[in-house]
Amino acid sequence: MRLPRPKIDGQISLERSILERRTVRAFGSRPLTLEQLGQLLWAAQGLTGSLGMKRAAPSAGALYPMNVYAVAGDVRGLDAGVYLYAPGGHKLGSGVDGDLRKAVARASLSQAWVAEAPVILIVTAEYERITGKYGRRGVQYAMIESGHIGQNIFLQAVALGLGAGIVGAFREDDLGKALGLPGKRVPLLVMPVGYKR
Repeated sequence: MRLPRPKIDGQISLERSILERRTVRAFGSRPLTLEQLGQLLWAAQGLTGSLGMKRAAPSAGALYPMNVYAVAGDVRGLDAGVYLYAPGGHKLGSGVDGDLRKAVARASLSQAWVAEAPVILIVTAEYERITGKYGRRGVQYAMIESGHIGQNIFLQAVALGLGAGIVGAFREDDLGKALGLPGKRVPLLVMPVGYKR
C-alpha cells in the first residue's frame, strides 16, 4: 500500500519540537490518520535524496541495516495488523493480520500502557547487513542508528501534535514471534505513538 506523500514543511519548528519532546506513557482513544503514520515512517527511514541513497536517519557506510514495522491497531484507512515500511516507494508491506498491540505490551514486560497507542513502531536491526563491512563494530553502529531513528520519531510526533513513548525493556523472542519477524531481524526499540491523554 502506497502511503500519502510526506510533507517537508511543518507548522512547528525543529526547536519547538526539541523543547516539547517528552516520553508519553498515556494515550487517548483518538485514531491516527494514514497521513500521520506515513509522516512518522518517513521521519524514521524515509528517502531524502536522489536515487534512494539517502535516508532521514544517518547510517554507517549508508548500509541501512534497520527496518521499521508499524503495529497498527487504530489507524483510519488501515486494517489492524503488522506492516513493514518500505522506504523505496514510501509504502507499507503487509505481514501478520489483526490487532497485536496487546501482544507487544505483553512482550514489553506486560507494560499495559503500550497497547493504548493507536500504533506502535518497532525498530529492528539486521546486523549481517552492516557487520559484513565493519565486523563486530557494526552492531554498535546499528544501535547508534536506532537512536537516530527513535529521536526522529519523537520529534516528528511532536510536530504532528502527537506523543511518543519508548520501550527498551522487552523479550526479543516473544516480540519477534508475535509479530512474525524474520529471525535475522532483532528488535531494538518499541515506540508507541498517538494522541496524549
